[in-house]
Amino acid sequence: MKLSVVIVTWNSAADIDACLDSLNFRRQFEVIIVDNASTDDTRARLRPHHHLRLLLNDSNVGYARASNQAGRVAQGEYLLLLNPDTRVELGALDLLAGFLDSSPDFAAVAPRLVNPDGSTQLSIRGFPTFGSVLWELTGLPRLLPRCRPIGGWRMRWFDYDSPAEVCQPMASCLMLRRSVWDQLGGFDESFPLFYNDVDFSRRLDAAGFRTWFLPQARVVHRVGASTSQVRVRMFREAARSLFNYLRRHDRRGFRLKAIALLPALELSTIVRTIAWRLRRR
Repeated sequence: MKLSVVIVTWNSAADIDACLDSLNFRRQFEVIIVDNASTDDTRARLRPHHHLRLLLNDSNVGYARASNQAGRVAQGEYLLLLNPDTRVELGALDLLAGFLDSSPDFAAVAPRLVNPDGSTQLSIRGFPTFGSVLWELTGLPRLLPRCRPIGGWRMRWFDYDSPAEVCQPMASCLMLRRSVWDQLGGFDESFPLFYNDVDFSRRLDAAGFRTWFLPQARVVHRVGASTSQVRVRMFREAARSLFNYLRRHDRRGFRLKAIALLPALELSTIVRTIAWRLRRR
């Protein structure tokens, strides 16, 4: 089998039908869905799709662990990590798999992610460091998007019209060789929801594997459909995961860095929470 599509759901009833209906691939593939104890009618929507391999968890074990569950039973040569709030445009998966077929030096390939209105999402990033995170928290990279010395994390200057080798694409849709996934042990489950994909890409890069961005393959992504249901809690979880990522991968002098990083992340969480609540009014 060429491809295993892995989708983790949690209260994804509003999106999952469109996601599944959009899947198109010319060769043999399977779809593995791990549901993290949805309380809406996600499971009811999944049951009529008899071709699916369903793994139903009794509790929400997090995105990383659920993805690893699927990875352990996957049969495909390639894995496609796919969010339920996506729609795959015609031919996109064939383009991604075709690239891996013809490019043995690359372990992973990412498509262009687009918003429902057709605009391109900023889905390609550099690996976060203590310095690049602090710059981002100041807001200056938003004001000076072409300034590379301060914008190395979000990479707002990236050319999304050109194929390129990249470090860290968002894993809302990411195709990779299953042999590499197995070699690296999948996602680190100490990052249950956020930064597991960043950590994986970092370990992928450290092991000498390469990742490609292919803009001709397009996938529509409705950002944060699941996490928006518990948005305030997710702000705090994202900050915690970012701190833990930096503690692991930016170790030199981290105790001193943490003195600045902790209050900066806490302030950022408060500001994001206030802004979100004001927008809801």
